[in-house]
Amino acid sequence: MLIANPNVKYEPYPDDLKRIMSIQKARESRAALAGWSQLNRNGTPLYSLPGLAAKLGVAEVLLKDESQRSALGSFKALGAPIALVRLILRQFPENCFAAEELLAGKYRSALASFTVISATDGNHGRALAAAAQSVGCRCVIVLHANVSTEREEPIAAYGAEIVRISGNYDESVETAAELAEKNGWLVVSDTSYEGYEEIPRDVMQGYGTIAAEIMEAETLQHSAGPVCTHVFLQGGVGGFAAGVASYLWELYGEQRPTFVVVEPEQADCLYQSARAGKAAKATGSVDSVMAGLACGDTSWLAWKFLQPCVDFFMTIPDDEAVAAMRSLADSSEEDVPVVAGESGAAGLAGLVRLARDPMQVALNAESRVLLINTEGDTAPEVYRELVGESGASVMARQANWLKRNAQ
Repeated sequence: MLIANPNVKYEPYPDDLKRIMSIQKARESRAALAGWSQLNRNGTPLYSLPGLAAKLGVAEVLLKDESQRSALGSFKALGAPIALVRLILRQFPENCFAAEELLAGKYRSALASFTVISATDGNHGRALAAAAQSVGCRCVIVLHANVSTEREEPIAAYGAEIVRISGNYDESVETAAELAEKNGWLVVSDTSYEGYEEIPRDVMQGYGTIAAEIMEAETLQHSAGPVCTHVFLQGGVGGFAAGVASYLWELYGEQRPTFVVVEPEQADCLYQSARAGKAAKATGSVDSVMAGLACGDTSWLAWKFLQPCVDFFMTIPDDEAVAAMRSLADSSEEDVPVVAGESGAAGLAGLVRLARDPMQVALNAESRVLLINTEGDTAPEVYRELVGESGASVMARQANWLKRNAQ
């Protein structure tokens, strides 16, 4: 399903939003994370996929590959760590901690009794656990019934204590809040609600690094205007989409690209928010193969940014996300093979669907489309089952393709 946002605006980035998230704050987040050992110091690649572009009838398809952001396997490595660092700086102003030294573990002894907690579908909890291990504080992660053991084990490997519940993601969020209140812990969540904004803001702000790297890519340095006409962004609670879209909106103002947000049919909270004109809940089961997007409640803070700037909200079925995973994994003479997880391929799935009826979102032969692969094979066995090939095998073919095309 697709809905044109009736509240969308074409205007310069508003000052009231700039006070919450800005390009300058994104730069500060990027600088604070620059020395963290868990991140790829070279950023992530931006691939052009001319074969796919020709097949879909557009001028260009660009893919930013966040699967290579770090060993954590997803873009979440940019959100939870900076949120944890800023939380500690606010909690302990008298200690005069330095952000870069926090992630280097210089203050482990001072933070040994400090505890953070979060609910997760997998990737956010893994990133928070890794950051907490680096900092030296305690981390508790709440997992709901649909989080597989395969996703749990990497989180526990970073030293996090796991709490299991029988409900869904939104119930795990409630459990995390209850445990925090009971034990005096602090919640580091990527979703917000009224009265809980600072930490989700910092999480979203970290995602601005993705947009910044796209702007800096060598092949785009001489572009006179926006690097793309359309940007497809994964939904979830909305934090990722808000972090990237706000950056591009501030940069280009009323000349910004068209934003399309994609989410699972059964986890359609953003689609329903667009219909209602306010942050709303999903109407489906919130059980999708796109585990990272299987969220029932819209982030209250993210919606402040999405409502005025996202042009279209759409939902896709699970099988189309799986088909997009396979499409990205396939090698060809023109296009590099890419490992995209279930949620990572959602943007392409949305583009493929709309390419069948391009007039809906003004796609044409001159359109330049940006996709962001938000995760790799963070659940390797699930990936193998869905794609019919292991992520390692696809990466081997990718290495051969890059070597061949570098000659």
